[in-house]
Amino acid sequence: MMTPTDPLGASPPAPTFRQALRIWIKVALLSFGGPAGQIAVMHRLVVEEKRWIDERRFLTALNYTMVLPGPEAQQLATYLGWLLHGIKGGLVAGTLFVLPGFLAILVLSILYAFYRDLAAVEALFYGIKPAVAAVVVAAVVHIGKKTLRNWILILLVATAFVAIFFLNFPFPFIIIGAALIGWLGGRRHPEIFLPPDAPGKDVAEEAEPPPVSGLRSLRLLAIWLPLWFAPLVLLALFFGPEHLLVTQGIFFSKMAVVTFGGAYAVLSYVAQRAVEDYGWLAPGEMLDGLGMAETIPGPLIQVVQFVGFMGAFRLAGELPPLAAALLASVVVTWVTFVPCFLWIFLGASYIERLRSNRSINTALAAVTATVVEHYTYGVRLLIPVWNTLDPPALLLAAAAFVALFRFKTGLIPTLAGSAGIGLLYRLFLHP
Repeated sequence: MMTPTDPLGASPPAPTFRQALRIWIKVALLSFGGPAGQIAVMHRLVVEEKRWIDERRFLTALNYTMVLPGPEAQQLATYLGWLLHGIKGGLVAGTLFVLPGFLAILVLSILYAFYRDLAAVEALFYGIKPAVAAVVVAAVVHIGKKTLRNWILILLVATAFVAIFFLNFPFPFIIIGAALIGWLGGRRHPEIFLPPDAPGKDVAEEAEPPPVSGLRSLRLLAIWLPLWFAPLVLLALFFGPEHLLVTQGIFFSKMAVVTFGGAYAVLSYVAQRAVEDYGWLAPGEMLDGLGMAETIPGPLIQVVQFVGFMGAFRLAGELPPLAAALLASVVVTWVTFVPCFLWIFLGASYIERLRSNRSINTALAAVTATVVEHYTYGVRLLIPVWNTLDPPALLLAAAAFVALFRFKTGLIPTLAGSAGIGLLYRLFLHP
């Protein structure tokens, strides 16, 4: 990628692990706005500013994570960390991406469980939610510019929108259809689906090619499958196989392998089971948890931690409610994200080896273009939380959007300013 100070497009020096660590911390702290905002932050920092990964390689990683179950932004961070520093880099990038959201949801869940009507917390959310909606819109625009490069890809997105929201097509079928279109169309016109080649090489390109072997894959499975399920086995041995914590661990382990298309594709199912079948949440509480997850850094799927916390807090059994809720937060987060590392470490080597396969890349690119439409669902989910026709909230969202687009205000100042204004308004002008 060429810059004004680098006219030949030469790649920058490879980052040290400490340099990369600082960037992954920054990504983790700025990962607001759901997957669209998080992917946009990573692109800005890793591709545009540091130039450690070039545009096509970034999109290859993004395309792969789009077809995986689980949160694509967290898996993308893991993939990029793995590209730069191997498994160690992937573990650090992926774990840091989750950590701020885990801690924030934990604190907010405790406040929610003990002080449901705490006015200051509600007022703070009132200001943050409109700003996050603006962040999501800005990020969707940014990602759309990168992935929807021509009218055919735009038509693909429009078709996916109609199929999902008017014809009620299952989302996995949409993904399969998009991949088939990309596969067949890319055989004759790959330029429609793939970005132009960037001059020079990125930092990751100059590293040794990743190893690919069946023995390596078996070793990874032998490590990560026990890591995934060992806590559930221990809980079952200690509390019994029917205990709430075991039930939650099994339920969310299943979710970890069927959440294709990101969190939005499965949250309605989780909400239905958590409210109607298990009684972990009261009606309407899923929306409160979603509001928390939308307004903190970290993956949107982190809302499952809130579901586990509230369920264990209510149905603690022989354990103290808070202790059970804390255990549930750890168990649910563990079984949700450990599989993400497995998918990346197991499959990324093969994807890197297949990067020159035009048909596979065009198929994945078509999937990515289709899933961009799904990101707009984040804005639609936020609207009922801060009321569709609430003029002050709408003004806050508009002001945040103008600050981000027109004045290029940073994400943190925009969110902090909106939170402060909302807090003052709700506490003093509209109590």
